[in-house]
Amino acid sequence: QVQLVESGGGLVEAGESLTLSCAVSGRSFSDYNMAWFRQAPGKERQFVVAISWSGNSTHYADSTKGRFTISRDNAKNTLYLQMSSLKPEDTAVYYCAADPGIPLNIANMYAWKYTYWGQGTQVTVSS
Repeated sequence: QVQLVESGGGLVEAGESLTLSCAVSGRSFSDYNMAWFRQAPGKERQFVVAISWSGNSTHYADSTKGRFTISRDNAKNTLYLQMSSLKPEDTAVYYCAADPGIPLNIANMYAWKYTYWGQGTQVTVSS
């Protein structure tokens, strides 16, 4: 069993930055491709970005490309999401997710690909 715990969410103003973390325990972190998804009230869960088990490959949603950066520290079993130039439309609950499949591919843009999920952390961007 794998446990994922997100942290780092909060309330920021538009244009500011925020970094989310996802601590992973229970299995070898480097066995998993990882991703961030988000879900705004009344909307479906949306793909944000994914990273391969090694960290060498990433896929970004068009809406976050250039503003968000995903990274991972396999020695610390932690996934990160650096968010800059935040916009009110980035307001959502952000979830990290783990996929034991290798390699990273187009299917990693879809929530069904992920076996394990965190409980989410709220990010609110005020205008």
